Amino acid sequence: MSVLSCDNISLKLGGRDILKNVSLDVDNSQVLGLVGPNGAGKTSLFEVLCGNYIPHSGSVLLDGQSLDSKSFHDRVKLGLARTYQTPVVPNSLNLEDVFLASRYAYKPHLSRHTAEWATSMVNLEIEWNTPTAALDTFNRRKLLIACLLMRRPKILLMDEPASGLINTEIDELDLLLRKIADELGIAILLIEHRLELVSAIANKVTVLDLGEIIATDNSDNIFENQAVQEAYFGIDGNKT
Repeated sequence: MSVLSCDNISLKLGGRDILKNVSLDVDNSQVLGLVGPNGAGKTSLFEVLCGNYIPHSGSVLLDGQSLDSKSFHDRVKLGLARTYQTPVVPNSLNLEDVFLASRYAYKPHLSRHTAEWATSMVNLEIEWNTPTAALDTFNRRKLLIACLLMRRPKILLMDEPASGLINTEIDELDLLLRKIADELGIAILLIEHRLELVSAIANKVTVLDLGEIIATDNSDNIFENQAVQEAYFGIDGNKT
């Protein structure tokens, strides 16, 4: 069953077509990769899903419920969660402060035990009195993912989670995302420029180019698609 559905989403900004009749579905426990050249419309689609951009046409459903008139705050309460390319955490806080704020951000308020469970899920082995300023990029990212997991979202929208990570960290991220999908049943919609990570983890991959979906297929076949190769490399094979 689809946990998230987009139906014919079209978006204009400044008189320019950003998204054109974009439709996709993400099922429970599925990892759907969303890829495409720079400027394809991937992040703009995330902004529509979060309610930050209002599409000119189309609709978004979460577990069959329309999100079209709902704020980002309301969408979060219904089970949508999002990470950003840069994991921003206030440097004036320590880990316990961050978890406390996350536990009380929405009702019902959550227990410390829930936060401890979330840190275990993401393998964040750092003392809670550690200042966030001392965390590297990957541990900041794991901290923010843990905060989201405490609410047991239905779907995670992840914008380039491998950005700024080294190869060993990307391998660990791969395992973490599989764990989130397989063990918790949380769907993941993943924007990622590292195509090797998308190929390794995604059940299916959707390719956007110039605001339109040009292909959807499993990760074994998607990059053999001629339209996808032309979007990424150009007809003559030279990368654009």
